[in-house]
Amino acid sequence: MSEAIPVIRTTDHGTARLMPDVDRERAWLLTVDGAPQSYVDLDDPAHLEFEYARRLGHVLDTLGGDGRPLDVVHLGGGALTLPRYLAATRPGSRQDVVDADRALLELVAEHLPLPAGSGVVLHAADARAWLENAPDDSADVLIADVFGGSRVPAHLTSVAYAREAERVLRPGGVYLANLADAAPFGFLRSQLANFSAVFEELALIAEPGVLRGRRFGNAVLVASHLPVETAALARRTAADAFPARVEHGPSLRDFIGSARPVEDDEAVPSPEPPDGAFGIG
Repeated sequence: MSEAIPVIRTTDHGTARLMPDVDRERAWLLTVDGAPQSYVDLDDPAHLEFEYARRLGHVLDTLGGDGRPLDVVHLGGGALTLPRYLAATRPGSRQDVVDADRALLELVAEHLPLPAGSGVVLHAADARAWLENAPDDSADVLIADVFGGSRVPAHLTSVAYAREAERVLRPGGVYLANLADAAPFGFLRSQLANFSAVFEELALIAEPGVLRGRRFGNAVLVASHLPVETAALARRTAADAFPARVEHGPSLRDFIGSARPVEDDEAVPSPEPPDGAFGIG
């Protein structure tokens, strides 16, 4: 069997690299301009390598009942880690993946093809523009993992965007987002304020060191009109190799503090990570 070799390609939004994992035979790491974007094991699509992806997976596992198919919209494609995960764990799910980088989608489809009958449809489009044209009440889950380089674009950080997400979700639907920030958490608090203005229930999942302001890191935002399964999530995230905490209720309201929703005309991208924050060693 021939040894897998890295694939490097200039895409619409940067330089993408697919690098084989020497420890897992058909596993690949995707980076764009040096920033890790996705990890995929073609032989084990239920394997989630990145901590934030595991936390998103934990939320998905608590929804609706084991194995029930879901209608899911993914804003941000990467190497299609979570679409593959859902196709494996909830067969029959219908999934739309939206990514502005057409060449990246083509690279992933060519070198890391989806299995036949996966139920995943790829769309080369701006995430907000696609969302604004999506039908009302058409998705059970909306997952946002959109980064221009290593920052969430400004047009995906406003309360108007949060309202669009709520419109597209069904009444019992769940919004999930991968965000990143550091103390004093101006960006993260503003995002929580946006979604608390639109949804009745919120939760935040992050490592204690991040929440205590010790370092820059990822946080998973969960928003819904129905109560979030925080007890089940807390058990799952605490058992991870890098344990996380689930904040909700009064503690999360305290964390939001005086932050207010952000309108389109004042929206800004997420903060630039410090050098080495998401390095790949």
